Amino acid sequence: MKQLIIFGPPGVGKGTQAELIAEKLNIAHFSTGQILRDAVSNKTDLGNKAKVIMDSGALVPDDIMIGIVKDALSSPDIKTGFLLDGFPRTLKQAESLETIFDELQFNNVIVISLVADDDEIVKRLLLRGRSDDTEETIKFRLKIYKEQTSPILAHYDGNYTIIEINGIGDIEEINSNILKHLI
Repeated sequence: MKQLIIFGPPGVGKGTQAELIAEKLNIAHFSTGQILRDAVSNKTDLGNKAKVIMDSGALVPDDIMIGIVKDALSSPDIKTGFLLDGFPRTLKQAESLETIFDELQFNNVIVISLVADDDEIVKRLLLRGRSDDTEETIKFRLKIYKEQTSPILAHYDGNYTIIEINGIGDIEEINSNILKHLI
C-alpha cells in the first residue's frame, strides 16, 4: 500500500502532480479542500462543525481538521493507498498526523517534496492570472509557508522517506521523476 504526502510551497504544482500520481498508482487522493467538502456534504459530525466555521469565513481549527483527515484515512477507499495533498500545514498537524499513522499502522510513509526557487514560483503564479495572485500576496504566502510549513520536513527527516523533486519544468517530466522513486 502506497502511503504518500505531497509537500511544497504554494504554486509548485502539488495539486497537479497529486492528481497524476493518484491516477497512475490507482490510490486515493485526499486534498484538504476535498476532504472538507466531502465531510460537509456527507453531514458528518465534524463536517457539520466545519461548515459553520467555513460559512463564517474562518479557518477550520486543527482539532476538527485532524479529525476529518483521520476519518478519511480510515475509510475503505484507501485499500491500495493514499496521497495527502495540503495537509499537514503546521507542526502541530504533522505531530497529530504521526499519531494517526501509528494508530492506523501506516509505517511506510513517503514524503514527496516539490521544490522551486521563490522567483520561479512568483513568476508562475503571476502568469496564472488569478485576481488574488499579486506579487505581494504570493510573497506573503511563501513567507507563511517558510515559517509554518517547511519546518515539517525537518521534523519528518529520519521518520519517513523524503524524496526531493524539482517542481519547475514540464509537468510530465516532473511526474516521471516522481514515479521513478515510487514504482
